[in-house]
Amino acid sequence: MGDAHGSRPLWTPGPKRVADSAMTALRRDASRVAGRELADYGALHAWSVEAPDAFWSMLAEAWIDWRTPPVRTRSDHPLPFARWFEGGRCNVVDRLLWPPHVAEDDLAVVAVAEDVSPVHWSFGRLRREAAAVQRALRSLGLGPGDAVAAYADNVPEVVATFLACAADGIRFTSGSPDFGVDAAVARFEQVRPAVVLASLRSRYAGRDHDRREAAAELARRLGTVRTAVALPAAGGAAVDPPSGFTTYRRWTDLGEATAHGPETRALPFDQEAYVLYSSGTTGAPKAIRHRAGGALLNQWKELRYHLDVRPGDRVLVTTTIGWMMWNWQVAALGAGAAIVLVDGSPVHPAQNRLWRVAEEERVTLFATSAGYLHRMAGGRFRPRELKLGALRTVTSTGSPLSPDGFRWVYDAVKSDLHLASISGGTDIVGCFLIGVPTEPVHAGELQRPALGVDLAVLDEDGTPLVLGAGELVCRSPLPSMPLGFVGDGDGRRYRETYAERFPGAWTHGDRIERTASGGFVHHGRSDATLNPGGVRIGSAEVTGPLLAEADVVDAAAVPWRSGTEEAIVLLVVLHDGVALDDPLAERLRTRIRTAASPRHVPARIVAVPDLPRTRSGKTMERALAALVRGEPTGSLAGAANPEALDAVRRVLLETSPPPT
Repeated sequence: MGDAHGSRPLWTPGPKRVADSAMTALRRDASRVAGRELADYGALHAWSVEAPDAFWSMLAEAWIDWRTPPVRTRSDHPLPFARWFEGGRCNVVDRLLWPPHVAEDDLAVVAVAEDVSPVHWSFGRLRREAAAVQRALRSLGLGPGDAVAAYADNVPEVVATFLACAADGIRFTSGSPDFGVDAAVARFEQVRPAVVLASLRSRYAGRDHDRREAAAELARRLGTVRTAVALPAAGGAAVDPPSGFTTYRRWTDLGEATAHGPETRALPFDQEAYVLYSSGTTGAPKAIRHRAGGALLNQWKELRYHLDVRPGDRVLVTTTIGWMMWNWQVAALGAGAAIVLVDGSPVHPAQNRLWRVAEEERVTLFATSAGYLHRMAGGRFRPRELKLGALRTVTSTGSPLSPDGFRWVYDAVKSDLHLASISGGTDIVGCFLIGVPTEPVHAGELQRPALGVDLAVLDEDGTPLVLGAGELVCRSPLPSMPLGFVGDGDGRRYRETYAERFPGAWTHGDRIERTASGGFVHHGRSDATLNPGGVRIGSAEVTGPLLAEADVVDAAAVPWRSGTEEAIVLLVVLHDGVALDDPLAERLRTRIRTAASPRHVPARIVAVPDLPRTRSGKTMERALAALVRGEPTGSLAGAANPEALDAVRRVLLETSPPPT
């Protein structure tokens, strides 16, 4: 990724776009609060971390409708245990369902699924559906502290359920039905849901999948379920519950949608709203408890100001309901935007399916994974041939987007576009590094730290780095840092996970490097760092140069160790019909050597059928490294395609280890 440093911008916003942006309006407001001119984003960001109480209070005043005003912005508890806006009582659903400048008939949800017509819900329809769910949950006696789980496709009924839960302070948790029952139980049993909603019939890549037995088994094994609800199929068709299983009711049995929206209780700002799960490869997934006010306030900051989402916009995020990006997308309702839910395969019935949806639904923000963009680039697709006039912003996450991936977007999608590579995680249900619509975009770079994020790059000893790669840390509390983990009563696991390596800072586990332009290059996860010849290298530094290579679909770089020596093994997925012969292997090595350095060149390149990924699209590098070393891979409950790991294992059994 060396060509990213100091490169000329691929895109610079014009004066009108800068002047009309929400970020510019926020900078003017912040200047009045600060009592001095904050001339640019750098000055605004510096003030947001120097005066965090003033910054977050300013945002809360703009976004939160207080029933009872708070007594202070945040507590004195050490990071990550700070409490926010103590004494304040509110309900985030007031903003999500009744955003300013939005009428009853304005579009709220578009649901797009395979082989059915899109479904459109207005804000009025969404309010009524949420009210019907709330009435059903109240009839079961559910209230604050209880839990509801969704094992479901990406359908609008799940959005209505989330809003009904948030209105009453009920914990919500979710997972996609492509999770096996064991994986779903491992997650949901930690939350002890009283109600489960399930999609009993799914369609993916042109094939129907009957989930009734799995849904019935899930409800039985959880043990705490009082009522299970059979959701309509994508497109709205009713699905009968499992025969002979009396716990299940149809969605329509919840009652008629009422003429008004749900009642919203006055709740603490830090009320627990939902539980998300880590995607680790070993042990039970961590169940992460997120607060309602903090998560939503941070997401509104990101969507409205960093990505310039406006009332009337349409936000498409390629996600299942089991990834934090689903929760992030739902937050766009509070900005007055409609959310475009996509269910099924992103490449069926055609490789450009998502871009067709963006054209037909006039999408303004298209959020996807770096892996998807790299696959589009490798396939030589050119979405600019479609009518994408509404599209203003594309975001990329899940893994680093290569410089060539950046260039493909501007060449093949649209030249006047804000492309934001963003990075954060399930842990904070938001971003540390994000786009800034008033700043230039450089190939391979994440533009800036998000507002309020006191970000630093530290070496192994905790010394801040101006140049060079190191650990990403955040040195101040954020309102979206979770309340803790389920079952971690004294917070010890929570503290050990994030706050012990560098006291006083949140250590996220990412390896980043500051660039000459003021942006950052993401080198992958710290626990996937390579160390050939004693030099620390991020895995993305090796794979990044290959991801726009015509013959390469995907790649992963993992360490192979013998004693104290380490070498790099490069696993590549090639296009159909392409063989890994000596000329191709040498071409890949040359590309890595030229783009990075001789130390980055792998000792061995191995072609594999596929790479295992988590359901959030991240390559399971730790499991692959364990395979290469001949060690146990641990639990694969978080894998979207565990069969890929078996395929890699078979290939490696036929491959001798590299020289050291």
